[in-house]
Amino acid sequence: MRSKRISGAAAVLLVGSALSLTTACSGSNPAKPDAGGSPAATAPDAPAPGTAAPAAKASKAALSVQPADGATGVAPTSPVKVSVADGKLTQVTVTGPDGKPVAGTVGPDGNWAPAAALAVSAKYQVSAQAVDASGAATTTTSSFTTLTPKKTESVKDNLTDQKQYGVGMIISVTFDQPVKDKKAAEQAVKVVASDGTTVRGHWFDGDTRLDIRPEKYWTPGTTVTVTRRVSNVELSPGVYGAKDVDESFTIGRSKISTADAAAHMMTVVENGVTLPPIKITAGSDENPSWNGTMVVFDKEPMVHMVSSTTTIKGQPYDVWEPHGLQITATGSYVHGNPKAAAVAGLSNISHGCIGLPDSEKGDDNSVAGKFYQDSMIGDVVIIKNSVGEQVDPANGLSGWSLPWAQW
Repeated sequence: MRSKRISGAAAVLLVGSALSLTTACSGSNPAKPDAGGSPAATAPDAPAPGTAAPAAKASKAALSVQPADGATGVAPTSPVKVSVADGKLTQVTVTGPDGKPVAGTVGPDGNWAPAAALAVSAKYQVSAQAVDASGAATTTTSSFTTLTPKKTESVKDNLTDQKQYGVGMIISVTFDQPVKDKKAAEQAVKVVASDGTTVRGHWFDGDTRLDIRPEKYWTPGTTVTVTRRVSNVELSPGVYGAKDVDESFTIGRSKISTADAAAHMMTVVENGVTLPPIKITAGSDENPSWNGTMVVFDKEPMVHMVSSTTTIKGQPYDVWEPHGLQITATGSYVHGNPKAAAVAGLSNISHGCIGLPDSEKGDDNSVAGKFYQDSMIGDVVIIKNSVGEQVDPANGLSGWSLPWAQW
């Protein structure tokens, strides 16, 4: 640790409201009359030529800093503790590798805590100042280096930078392994909406997936910025995130489709306007559709559907279906169904999907084709009155089916 003691006035940038600055004055004041009108004593004469000036008074304040000067392998979340004996702490400044001060605060216990985790594999400089009872100041400087992670894990999400999504879009962040410090992980993923909408996260899949959404659907035209700062976060013991990412997306027009399995009809409300109803065929009683609020998270002009990848009952199948909009991870779609032309609006014959009239290879001018072309990732699809069960909130992006109080 490198330190030096100084006296005299000091102009410093305070860190934290708990700190105060005391200045020491030296020299003499001009002569003033005393209370009785007599002139005050004059200042002593300056030292005679060739005589050395008195040495500056050393401060009694003694500073110490932890981590110790030159420390390595420091955790990026470790506090910087600055303590002072026989004095008062007046300044703490921590600068990063770029030479810029790091945002942070000093608490009453003398610990300086960063506003966010420090960077890994980085060297930091600490400068602190204190004064004693007489105002004499002392300063100290030291440095430490944060650890280099031995293990990292991939952190991904379901976003494409600068893309437009529907009002039901849920941000889904996935981790390679279960996250132990979920609070730190949540703080590392920041979501800011241009209209001030607040969001909340919910953990799924054994703490390997964090889904983030607002209480109500997004407002069209909103810009959403997502920053992931996981490289400085110990997600699990000894394991840090591999990469930091900045992304943003915008919310497009509102489209909310409600399929009534019992009525064999689907109502579409776009930007608040109810469009003409669409005749559909939903899941049969043997393979019913899920009930609940789901979100389109994939879109393919032709979808290869194989019964062996699902838990459906009845005859096996291996087919290609047109105009596929996926709404659950277990294989539910809103898609074109050539067989729907004869039964749409009358009965439910599908294996759980919402079928719309279409040709075998997909006709863009068909009911399914037009619905597909007007759809985007993030659109809301609600299914009701099916004989099936409620969809699991973790199935696809079905988190809207979970009440906000439980989210």
